[in-house]
Amino acid sequence: MTAAPHVPEVLFVCVHNAGRSQMAAALLEHHAAGRVAVRSAGSAPVDTVNPAVVEVMNELGIDVSRNVPTKLLTEDVAASDVVITMGCGDACPIFPGKRYEDWALEDPAGQGADAVRPIRDDIDRRVRDLLADLVGDATDDVSPG
Repeated sequence: MTAAPHVPEVLFVCVHNAGRSQMAAALLEHHAAGRVAVRSAGSAPVDTVNPAVVEVMNELGIDVSRNVPTKLLTEDVAASDVVITMGCGDACPIFPGKRYEDWALEDPAGQGADAVRPIRDDIDRRVRDLLADLVGDATDDVSPG
């Protein structure tokens, strides 16, 4: 009997878990369609997802309005194969054997939808590249126009 193939686990971390990490997790979940386990967390989470993030993700048909920012736990990092940080500095614990990437992205906090759209699109490109690297291909294009 053969074992089920390993599903890579990806953790996205930013400070508030209200913008960049929420968009990245939702986009990877959408594109991966179950081929990757996805979670997100923040080193200092806030109460709700950024309203501009909710708006620009809705434009792609992805609803993050019910997502709740969560606190980064050491267990989240330990369970992940890939940890993507986005401006959280040294808040992430380091475990040997994990793949770490730091994505330098503008913080959408306090910005309107027009400023958040390019951040979303940059994250979408990076997520597609990550997915292609992890499972060999990316799926449908949700980017507008």
